[in-house]
Amino acid sequence: MKQGASWFNIASLVVGFLFLYLPIALLVIYSFNESRLVTVWAGFSTKWYGEMLRNDGLMNAAWVTLKVAVVASTFATFLGTLAGLIMARFGGFRGRTLFSGMIYAPLVMPEVITGLSLLLMFVAISLDRGFVTVTIAHITFSMCYVAVVVQSRLVSFDRSIEEAAMDLGCPPGRTFLQITLPVIAPAVVAGWLLSFTLSLDDLVIASFTTGPGATTLPMKIYSQVRLGVTPEINAVCTILVGLVATGVLAASLVTRRQELRREMEERAAQAAP
Repeated sequence: MKQGASWFNIASLVVGFLFLYLPIALLVIYSFNESRLVTVWAGFSTKWYGEMLRNDGLMNAAWVTLKVAVVASTFATFLGTLAGLIMARFGGFRGRTLFSGMIYAPLVMPEVITGLSLLLMFVAISLDRGFVTVTIAHITFSMCYVAVVVQSRLVSFDRSIEEAAMDLGCPPGRTFLQITLPVIAPAVVAGWLLSFTLSLDDLVIASFTTGPGATTLPMKIYSQVRLGVTPEINAVCTILVGLVATGVLAASLVTRRQELRREMEERAAQAAP
C-alpha cells in the first residue's frame, strides 16, 4: 500500500534544503545591501555591483579564471571522451587496469596531494608557474569526470546502429562522427559543464600551481575574505551562482528536449505500418 510522506520526512527534507541553500540565499540578498557592513541591512542597492566592476583585482582574477576554465574544460572534454571511449569499447587490453586506475585516481585522491604532485612535476621540468601550469592542472583532475560520464553513456549505447552504418559502407571514423557522437553529445556536454564548474570552483590545486599574473578568482576571494567579507565579494559570488545555475538549467533543458524528440521519433516509428 502506497503511503504519503510523513511529517518527519517532510521536516528532514526542509531542514536539509535550508542547510544547503539558506547560506547561498543570504549571500545573494546581502549582495544588494546598501551598507558596507554585510551583516547589517540598510536598504536595497546595486551599487556594489558597480564597485565590483571597478575593482581591477577582482576583474583580472575573474578573466583569468574564465580563460582557464574554458581552455581546461575543452581539452579535458576531448581527452576524457577518448578515455571513456577506450574503456567502454576496448575490452581487456593489456594495461587496462593501470589505465583505469590512472583515470580514476584524481576522483579519490585528496586535492592537496594532487596539487603538491603537480607542483613537484612542474619544478622538476623547470616549467614556470602561471596560466599554463594552472590550466594543465585543471585538465588533469577534471578529465576523469568527463571520462566517467562518457563511459556510462557508451555502456548503454546500442552498437547495432553503428554496425548497420558500417555494413552500408560508412567508414569507422565517419560512423563515430555522424552516428555515435550525436547520440552521446548530451554526455559530452554534461562533462564539459562539469569540468567547467570544477575549474571555476578550484582553490587548492590552483594555489599550488599558480604563479605571478595567474591569480584565479577563488584565490582572490579567499585572500580577501581572510581580512573580512566585503559587499563586492558577495556580488561576485552572486554572479558566479547565477552563471552556474543558468548553465545547469540550460543543459537540463537541452537534454530533456532531446529525450522528448527521441521518444517522439520512437513512437512515430512504432506507429508506422
